[in-house]
Amino acid sequence: VQLQASGEGLVQTGDSLRLSCAASGFTFHYYTISWFRQAPGKEREGVSCIGRADDISYYAESVEGRFTISRDNAKNTVYLQMNSLKPEDTAVYYCAADRKNAYRATCSMRTYLMDYWGKGTLVTVPA
Repeated sequence: VQLQASGEGLVQTGDSLRLSCAASGFTFHYYTISWFRQAPGKEREGVSCIGRADDISYYAESVEGRFTISRDNAKNTVYLQMNSLKPEDTAVYYCAADRKNAYRATCSMRTYLMDYWGKGTLVTVPA
């Protein structure tokens, strides 16, 4: 099982960046996918999640309207399009997979519900 996040970057305030999360080793479309982030000295927090079929998505209030999550089940990949980036978006971003909510017409941004985690990718937006 592997979740590989990519798209690391150093960008300026107001710029955009797209992260990708490529999955392998499990039946991708059976799982909801979530993005989390962890800033230095802070706890990991949920950013966004998406249902199995790109039909449901949720966002943290801090990124609502700026970030968009999407998935391509044919490519076993989930994307996080991040626009209007701010210094407070600086963090290591992680993707994770959850099967518990896959058939409940919802998705979760709770770390303890995730079944699989990928290694993070760093996004830096200098102040």
